[in-house]
Amino acid sequence: MYKRVLIVDDEPDILEFVSYNLRSENYIVELASNGVEALGKVDTFKPDFVLLDMMMPDMDGITTCKKIRLLPNGKNIIIVFLSARAEEYAQIEALQAGADDYITKPIRPKLLVSKIGALIKRVDEISAPANINNDNHLFIIDSELHCAVIDGVSIPLARKEFKLLSLLHSSPEKVFSRDEIFATVWDSDVIVGDRTIDVHIRKLREKIGDEYIATLKGVGYKFVHNTSNTI
Repeated sequence: MYKRVLIVDDEPDILEFVSYNLRSENYIVELASNGVEALGKVDTFKPDFVLLDMMMPDMDGITTCKKIRLLPNGKNIIIVFLSARAEEYAQIEALQAGADDYITKPIRPKLLVSKIGALIKRVDEISAPANINNDNHLFIIDSELHCAVIDGVSIPLARKEFKLLSLLHSSPEKVFSRDEIFATVWDSDVIVGDRTIDVHIRKLREKIGDEYIATLKGVGYKFVHNTSNTI
């Protein structure tokens, strides 16, 4: 099945450059020159993947990302920033807005296409494990809807949040090191700072509750099977 990619950038050269290389690999590509136009394309084109610039007129990338996530079909789209801004705070802001990854310009076309392909390929790599009955709650991972279900209440998650939670949930009480998490949830060739995982853990706790993810300082994180044992 061919994948649909929406490229959002206010620089015509970038749009032409990236779209040419993706189409040569049989991706179906649509273009948008600003955030407002991108929101309309998400609704009509229904992309699997959005490659988004940070700095654009009319609506910047951060606002665009947040608005995409609020659309009915927005929660399951892979959103990746492609930006010239390399500052750590810009990358953290993008992740907090709901992005799945952040790539800095300039980047060679083959590497960019490879990164996009790798991200798409891993979308369904983490299958849903068995349901877990905690002492007080029924906790389910829904791989089709990319959400957590606690006592029948569905909690939508961004793609990286879902992959991170699925990994922890796959082996309750097992402590996953940061290296294990990065290797599974992020590209092995993508350099991410320590704060990246902290941001995602914090956002997960805000959505599902503090009691399900325990931190072992200097070691890593685990999914807590028995909520009374939360650390």
